[in-house]
Amino acid sequence: MLALTGATGKLGGAVLSAIIDNELVCLKDLVVCTSSDPTDQRYTSLRAQNITIRYANFDEPESLAHAYDGCTSLFLVSTPRIEMDYKDAPLWKGREADHRVAIDAAIQVGVKHIYYTSLAFSNPSKAGVMRAHARTEGYLKNLENESKCKVTIIREGLYNESWPLYFGYYFGLKGETRKEVLVAGDGKISWTSIADMAYGTAKVLAAPSEEWAGKTFYLSQKKSWSLRDIAGIVSKVGGEEIKLKMVSRKEYEDFYVNEKGMERASVEWWSSTYDALKEEECDIDDSTLESMLSEAGRKPKPLEETIKEMLR
Repeated sequence: MLALTGATGKLGGAVLSAIIDNELVCLKDLVVCTSSDPTDQRYTSLRAQNITIRYANFDEPESLAHAYDGCTSLFLVSTPRIEMDYKDAPLWKGREADHRVAIDAAIQVGVKHIYYTSLAFSNPSKAGVMRAHARTEGYLKNLENESKCKVTIIREGLYNESWPLYFGYYFGLKGETRKEVLVAGDGKISWTSIADMAYGTAKVLAAPSEEWAGKTFYLSQKKSWSLRDIAGIVSKVGGEEIKLKMVSRKEYEDFYVNEKGMERASVEWWSSTYDALKEEECDIDDSTLESMLSEAGRKPKPLEETIKEMLR
């Protein structure tokens, strides 16, 4: 049996949909783990397909052990509680603490293979957003070296759909009036749509355990776009020029805190991402995903298409 976490989130939900839509895993062998009420109506359609729904909460380790009981593999989606990472959280105080609780619970009940969703930065990385992932990767590899379980680390590509975050918190979209967007650096990014990434992830989960055991790889398309490229696309779609302004990290942080009212701890944590971009950490040269898509007669969704959809 395969336990799936994060099934109500963007990536986890898309992975579950890819498994179901492509009939990749027998549905009675799936356990969907949720921190909400498993009897909630949102899970009615899953239960109707003989998918098991179990309660699993990072703050209640015993619930994780119960949720994973009887499962041979675990798909662990990183926790979204990013506030745990703020202010240079020391080891086991960031999000990796949640991940360790889940991993330990899985080992306790005899899970043999853990698939972890890391992120498409380097390891080590200059980006604070990668810190908890790097720590989790290290913990898993130690367990693997001790023969406690098999491990597969999937460095999921940066979502096409997340471009506004990198592009100066451009979340207003249609309501945006800025003609100039401040960022603290630029570099090529192998943007990848959630649907494409989810399909590749689902294929990995459905394959025999030995096929991906012990591997660390990226699920990104190989074409990349810079933030300056995004400025050009946004300008074209909107019919007016949007300029990109490069500033220091300090100036970036002060602007978005003082002028946009954002939380300082959050902005300071995020700003190091631009140091990673300048090092080309996110310009990925890994054909794994494109090969999977090609076998299915698919091509990666271009970033331009996603931006147009979101702006219109």
